[in-house]
Amino acid sequence: MSKETYQHLENLRALMQQNNVDAVVIPGTDPHQSEYPSDHWKFRDYISGFTGSSGTAVVTLDKAALWTDSRYFLQAAEQLQDSGFELVKEGIEGEPDMHEWLAQNLEEDAVIAINGRLFSLLEANRLEVFCGENGFMLVTDFYPEDRVWPDRPALPSAPAFVHDVEYAGEDVDSKMQRVMQAVKAAGADSLLVTALDEIAWLFNLRGSDVEFTPVVIAFAYISLHDRVLFIDEDKITKEVKQHLKDCDVKIKDYDDVEKFLEHRKEREVIILDPNRASDTLGQSLLCQKTYMASPVVAIKAVKNEVQIEGFRRSMERDGAALVRLMMWLEQTAPTGTINEIDVWTRGKQERAKSDLYRGDSFAMICGYREHGAIVHYQATEESASTLQGEGLLLIDSGAQYLDGTTDITRTITLGNPTASEIHDYTLVLKGHLALARAQFPVGTRGVQLDALARMPLWSEGLSYLHGTGHGVGHFLGCHEGPHSIRLDLNPNPLRPGVITSDEPGIYRAGEYGIRTENLLLCVEGPKTEQFGDFLHFETLTLFPYDNRLIDVTMLTPEELKQVNDYHAMVLERLTPYLQPEELTWLTAKCAPLMPCN
Repeated sequence: MSKETYQHLENLRALMQQNNVDAVVIPGTDPHQSEYPSDHWKFRDYISGFTGSSGTAVVTLDKAALWTDSRYFLQAAEQLQDSGFELVKEGIEGEPDMHEWLAQNLEEDAVIAINGRLFSLLEANRLEVFCGENGFMLVTDFYPEDRVWPDRPALPSAPAFVHDVEYAGEDVDSKMQRVMQAVKAAGADSLLVTALDEIAWLFNLRGSDVEFTPVVIAFAYISLHDRVLFIDEDKITKEVKQHLKDCDVKIKDYDDVEKFLEHRKEREVIILDPNRASDTLGQSLLCQKTYMASPVVAIKAVKNEVQIEGFRRSMERDGAALVRLMMWLEQTAPTGTINEIDVWTRGKQERAKSDLYRGDSFAMICGYREHGAIVHYQATEESASTLQGEGLLLIDSGAQYLDGTTDITRTITLGNPTASEIHDYTLVLKGHLALARAQFPVGTRGVQLDALARMPLWSEGLSYLHGTGHGVGHFLGCHEGPHSIRLDLNPNPLRPGVITSDEPGIYRAGEYGIRTENLLLCVEGPKTEQFGDFLHFETLTLFPYDNRLIDVTMLTPEELKQVNDYHAMVLERLTPYLQPEELTWLTAKCAPLMPCN
């Protein structure tokens, strides 16, 4: 057990004993249920050493465990080694869920404590029901962070800024009217908005409070008569203040939201998203409540024409940056002088050559050889592998531009690919292509398309455990709903204007990982009287696949044409952005594949 983590655990357990607490549940989120919280809220990371975006820690007086999903199994195993935490793999048969584990390790009448600000209404309710069924007591106002985390980072204080309509494509008044129409249709009077990406979209504001996601920490309340933004005053510049005044938005202090909600009239009906509103905020509301998904989520997911065109342009600039990155990589890797971190550093430098670049959309996943099998691997100074002139390199990266958000994964060979690597790469590519060319009726859900991407792997007894596709925001979160493409049932259908990733993969622990990812725009397809209307996808991402890893004999004529057509589009769209040497490189990478006789 590391001395540092041991001391953190011991300090927490001492506080638990002082407060007669038998177990503490610590999520990896914030009061807004963010996937990526600011450093101020990373108490789970501080206690356990685990840094993945998905994971919940539980600490008792003599044990500690952490639950995470398949994306982080290998990462968690490494980071939790000698930490005092056991890893529990979510979704794996035979592994206990958190409730089962608590029931097994606590005596009757045990006190389970949480910070209610960090738990959604739904999660807190589930935990309360569990406690009632097992004779436990739930305490929702246990706040150990400041008392056992002496160097806790402060809340971010950087100013917000206006996301101009030139890029957003719609002003605040129009958005407010559309959202309030949905609120009225639900029989409610008002809406509490707690998710940071929803607030950023709704008010055409952006910030730098959360790494990789340009949001500002705030709450919002809207009704037919009021538009209130709860935000720290030091984030309000003159420009932002005027922008909000022009939109008839009142500004209140961030910490005043609970007091404001307590004074809502009893007859008012307010919409609360039970998955995004915290238990603490929910308990502060004494008026009538309608529990439903925030209407902002579905409205925000459908991109307008300005946003769509912005995505297309951002993909062109991003593709050109990746051309320069990959040229450098191919030239430098064989020298043995760069490592995985150097690739990320160079990638940021290339993307930053665009005036519209505002940072990466997530931490680059750059996994060489066996590190590629760690789905969300994050290289550190200690773990970073030095690249050589052979082996597979998986690079999953993305950028935030004022006019769009990118997310792309390419797996490339640095030399001497093996037959197994080529075979697996081609299987993954076949699934990736199948989803990209899918045509499907209006109303289709992601779960109905998911098998298309998995079938080539399934046919050989292979699979991957993560989802195939997630929504992507516009200069916002790299992950957004309400739609998804995965094995889990998600009732939200794909609609024209939504964007999803297409990213099947295969991961051989200790050897290599392969993933291929493009972003797809859902667009209207054929319309028929007898069979209804259909949808299909437009591929947005622009960068070639690695032809050196494609076994042409495994591709159907349709798949071969699909690859060649895609490469022709990539070459045409990126040519205006490239210097002669870069264009020569890309032309070779996009050379048509020829069928085998």
